[in-house]
Amino acid sequence: MRVLPRSIHPAPSEKAPALKPFTLPDFYLPFPARLNPHYEYARAHAAAWALRLGMLGEPGVDGKPIWDAEKLDRMDYALLCAYTHPDCDAEALALLTEWYIWVFYFDDWFLARCKTTRDRAEATEYLRRLELFMGEPGCPAPEPETPSEAGLADCWARTVPVMSADWRRRMRVSTHHLIVESLWELDNIARDRVANPIEYLEMRRRVGGAPWSAALVEFACGAEIPGRFAAERPLRVLCETFADAVHLRNDLFSYEREVRVEGENANLVLVLERFLGLPVQAAAELTNDVLTSRLQQFEDTALVEVPQLFAERAATPAEQLAVARYTRGLQDWQSGGHEWHLRSSRYMNSGIDRGPTGLGTASARLAPGLRVRLNQHVPPPRTPGPLPVRGLAVPSVVAVNPHLAVARADVGRWAASVGLLDPVVGWTAESVADTDFAALMAMVDPGAGAAELMSRTRWTAWGTYADDLITRVFRAAPLSGRDQLRRLPLQVSDTPPPPSTPLELGLSRLWHDTAPGLDAVARNRLRVALIELVEGWELVLENETRHRLPDPVDYLEVRRLTSGGPLFRALDTPSAPDLPTGARASALADTGIVRQLENSAHDYAALINDLYSYQKEIEYDGELHNLVYLTQSFLGCSRERAADIVVDLANERLRQFEFIVREQIPGFFADHRLPAPVRSATLAHIDRLRHHMAGNAYWHSRTGRYAEKTPRAARPLPHRPHGPFVSVFADPAVRR
Repeated sequence: MRVLPRSIHPAPSEKAPALKPFTLPDFYLPFPARLNPHYEYARAHAAAWALRLGMLGEPGVDGKPIWDAEKLDRMDYALLCAYTHPDCDAEALALLTEWYIWVFYFDDWFLARCKTTRDRAEATEYLRRLELFMGEPGCPAPEPETPSEAGLADCWARTVPVMSADWRRRMRVSTHHLIVESLWELDNIARDRVANPIEYLEMRRRVGGAPWSAALVEFACGAEIPGRFAAERPLRVLCETFADAVHLRNDLFSYEREVRVEGENANLVLVLERFLGLPVQAAAELTNDVLTSRLQQFEDTALVEVPQLFAERAATPAEQLAVARYTRGLQDWQSGGHEWHLRSSRYMNSGIDRGPTGLGTASARLAPGLRVRLNQHVPPPRTPGPLPVRGLAVPSVVAVNPHLAVARADVGRWAASVGLLDPVVGWTAESVADTDFAALMAMVDPGAGAAELMSRTRWTAWGTYADDLITRVFRAAPLSGRDQLRRLPLQVSDTPPPPSTPLELGLSRLWHDTAPGLDAVARNRLRVALIELVEGWELVLENETRHRLPDPVDYLEVRRLTSGGPLFRALDTPSAPDLPTGARASALADTGIVRQLENSAHDYAALINDLYSYQKEIEYDGELHNLVYLTQSFLGCSRERAADIVVDLANERLRQFEFIVREQIPGFFADHRLPAPVRSATLAHIDRLRHHMAGNAYWHSRTGRYAEKTPRAARPLPHRPHGPFVSVFADPAVRR
């Protein structure tokens, strides 16, 4: 599934479904579309290119051509590129059109030959070879054997000489995701499986092609993102919101063909139909609400976060101009992509009032679709009282570390020694004991030794203290709070300054105790995880200070950071000595299967926290950052209905974890030809993730931290015999 129609879409003369499944919603259209004057040149040039490379006439499994000249002419990718890249010159527009012809030909070939036959072996080999044609300039590549390989090799060779090594790396990564993650769609089609909403949005961004398009925007604009800014959050969010908006717009226009005609199941309208039990029209309207929210997150990032980044990093005028041109290019793509969808006879666009047509009339069509909704989602009422958590699926068995008592006795003393006990923050010896951080970590990491368990418990206490400090102190003094947060990474640098606050002292002690036991790679991974955690806290403080309800998708991604998932993943690494290192490790860690496993487990834990912490965060502390509360606002529903939806999301993330372990891990081992020690280490990693979910679920239902304001003792933990720890998850099959 891509941004544009597939080649197998029927011609306008072919029979289409008689009834539209839904009426297209009212789109948020803040910018007019413009048409590149070199459209006709690019159209003729690209058609000759496709013919020369053999893309016209190659047969599919049914013997019929996947593409022919008539189909290519009808799809008119030159018109797409002329709308999405209105300012580039004729040669650049022709090359861009050929890039898009290649990507859609690749997609259509994959659909005709692999998604239809569900031949995973052929698909894997086809995808593996494609990556061989994206080497560095001067590096040899194999001889192309197919039109897909020839097209990629030709476009790559003509583009990379004028782009930097940093751009080549980013383009290679986005093309890799677009190619390899196609197996995710193939697997879901084969199993007739519809993804859950979080999984869908995450994977659609990788497989849908829009991040790849964003990289080509840099080429089209002649303005690369400065290398030192490319990995910064504001630039990442510009690309991610662009990608999500492009994909969700396509889901709305392509639903009829993809779901009703082609039988595909990767479409957010369908995902929301199934997940929320909505009629298709309501699911389409909600998809459009998410699309609008992502566009407005794009605008907020461009107008607020990007200028802040420029000021903080002393961006030069040339760097600022490059980012501005890139941002404008992404805006042009959104507007042009929408215009193209309106004109394509292969999309569900009949009956739409397009308004005036012709060159220069796009701006006149803005008014009917313009929706100014920046303040539409206002904070809902803060209903008092505990919130029931109903129907939550939890792993059936919990194990407890035998060193729990040691960690319990240690954490209170440690918190006092670094100054975390502060009534202003709500921290006393009694509140620390009632929270029982040691119990959480004893269930999350039941196999740790005494020293390791004490260390993990201290890390957890420190991170929780920071959460409370932001809510109860920094929110009232945001400038001071932001400064304190931004000083934290200095404590994990090579030359840390003397700590000046309890928050800094706690981190300094933790780093001093933890870092010496790590090698250089693991130490850097932990440092990066800490920096990302602090950035997440800064974003929470920024939204709370502005009284801004976060975009739901952005919230989920930031929540994954602030819940501590990446931090504990970094702390886990040294205990997996059989995992590969170096480039091989990076490739495996970024593999969709491993990433989805980790994200599912960490999301499950974060969603559980949002459920059980609702009364504390919303009623007592007056916060905005809680998915139950955001769901109330976004859907306009009661807190009980919102809680049920969040419970369903948590359950789906747990089911996804189980599904991956049961159905996909064996294929992952085979595809990567992993040796026995790496397989064992991967299964041990899965075991740790299970404990992470199980321990969080049990602890949240019993800790005194989220009880009503009446003090009470923590509930007893499940009894486990003393002595050496024996894993209750020894069987790699996930227990339901």
